[in-house]
Amino acid sequence: MRNKRFEVREKQHISGGIIKIIVDTKTGVNYLVTSGMGISGMTPLLDCNGKVVITK
Repeated sequence: MRNKRFEVREKQHISGGIIKIIVDTKTGVNYLVTSGMGISGMTPLLDCNGKVVITK
């Protein structure tokens, strides 16, 4: 069985939509994923210094 490339770290329901933090298990890069209310998107999650959050 293959390991999953992406893992959901956190999920929160906000104003009829869903926000998730997804981690790429190969690179460690964290992504912010939004969906609901007809709008969806995915972008790298940034820290307070504007650098991409990476889970080791």
